Amino acid sequence: MATSLARISRRGIAYALSSNLIRRSFAAEAVVLKTTEVPKPISEVTPSPDRVKWDYRGQRQIIPLGQWLPKVAVDAYVAPNVVLAGQVTVWDGSSVWNGAVLRGDLNKITLGFCSNVQERCVVHAAWSSPTGLPAETLIDRYVTVGAYSLLRSCTIEPECIIGQHSILMEGSLVETRSILEAGSVLPPGRRIPSGELWGGNPARFIRTLTNEETLEIPKLAVAINHLSGDYFSEYLPYSTVYLEVEKFKKSLGIAV
Repeated sequence: MATSLARISRRGIAYALSSNLIRRSFAAEAVVLKTTEVPKPISEVTPSPDRVKWDYRGQRQIIPLGQWLPKVAVDAYVAPNVVLAGQVTVWDGSSVWNGAVLRGDLNKITLGFCSNVQERCVVHAAWSSPTGLPAETLIDRYVTVGAYSLLRSCTIEPECIIGQHSILMEGSLVETRSILEAGSVLPPGRRIPSGELWGGNPARFIRTLTNEETLEIPKLAVAINHLSGDYFSEYLPYSTVYLEVEKFKKSLGIAV
């Protein structure tokens, strides 16, 4: 009995000594590897020369198509989620509101002085007009285009109101100081004479506008222009994502 206990104790001591030696050998190897390991070089990222033009919103607001680049006046308000593509010109004091799309991929689109295209409107232009009139889409000065309207290869002369959810088809013409009621459809080649109120599907003559009503048309465009100024002063074209980008650049050692 005493002999067996002595053998067991000797085996336990030998196992403990061998395990300690193994641990020490692994620790020594780890120290050697840690001291001899070559540090990985920090990858240097060269900042782009046009980094000020980077857009971090995820959606491009200005889309050039070939040689055509949309032109926006300095004091024009274009909402962050608006899309301007191709031959689009937005003149001084005008405004394009949230979700609108102006597609100048086939022909020119012009938004005149102090005019506005409101939410979710679609403005397009065809290659040619079946009526022989200009195929480009022209929205002249002091024009208000209501929300959710669709304009295609039409001409709207100065001081007009296009009601929301209206459709103006190819070759249609709205002469100066006229109003088209909400939800109206103006067929191809149809003309609204100056100083008249039209409405319906298809749009028909309703009555002649009074002098007071015609004077209120440009006032509405001016009021929307003043309202867009409040939005413009709070508008950050790159949102606040640029703060995270600058933080990431600093972590890489890139000068911001």
